[in-house]
Amino acid sequence: MSAPSAGMPSQNAPAAIPDSEAGLLRRDGVLMRLANDRLALVAAILLALIALAALFAPLIAPFDPYFTDLSKSMAPPDAVNWFGTDNTGRDIFSRVLFGARNTLMMGLAGVLIGGLLGGTLGILAAFYRKIDPWIMRLVDIMLAFPAILIGLAVAAIVGPGMESVIIALVVSTVPDVARVARGSAIGVMGQEFMEAGRAVGVSNRALIWRYLTLNCISTISVFLTLRFGQVILVGSALGFLGMGAQPPEAELGMMAAQGRDFLFIAPHIATMPSLAILLIVLAANLLGDAVRDVLDPRLQQ
Repeated sequence: MSAPSAGMPSQNAPAAIPDSEAGLLRRDGVLMRLANDRLALVAAILLALIALAALFAPLIAPFDPYFTDLSKSMAPPDAVNWFGTDNTGRDIFSRVLFGARNTLMMGLAGVLIGGLLGGTLGILAAFYRKIDPWIMRLVDIMLAFPAILIGLAVAAIVGPGMESVIIALVVSTVPDVARVARGSAIGVMGQEFMEAGRAVGVSNRALIWRYLTLNCISTISVFLTLRFGQVILVGSALGFLGMGAQPPEAELGMMAAQGRDFLFIAPHIATMPSLAILLIVLAANLLGDAVRDVLDPRLQQ
């Protein structure tokens, strides 16, 4: 038998997998590991159901969330009003659906905008070392102010409302994301392909986007998934303090605050929106932990 010619693959050697197919296999493996984690699967389903219920709240809500009926004031949960009614006779179940929509919208806005700004700052700081100290000192200053204090300052300047809460959530998210993005980007900057890209004359814009950013997205995404539950909790706390949505608008934190005066005579008014916050934060944290465990190679080993 003649030996296989040089450059020709052996019949017993496995065929090379194209990059696109390899990427699909990796994604399929990640999804498979997430699907095998029962706790993560339950958390994902619960979070998806809550998001869908909030999105289609106008179609699902059995009553107008703003309609008052003093004859049904503080009625306990029953077959008609599943979560009971508040002190003005409004259906709490309907208001929880609309409140979850506003709470999730504020959390998503805070995470996405804060993640975009923080990720950009962190990646630029890692790539342009001359501006790294200036960016990180700005990040340190932002870290010195808690989200509650930022919310108070924004509300004092522009007035209370959902916009004030979103600004506070964005400002509190940016520094944490920037530090994570910078750490991940510094690790990528030490790889050989970055030096090879510079050597062949690849532009800084292409290096930042095609090589640096794309290699840091997974780390930033995992952190934002973990951060989402905390952002929801901080946004609800700001709403509880009266800096978020204003009456008669529905928002879970504000609804819990409105029910605290009736805890001993009608505890369901504060309990139902508080339970909704608990479920959202718990599901987000469980899902974030599962995503981190799947994507972190050290934990996979």
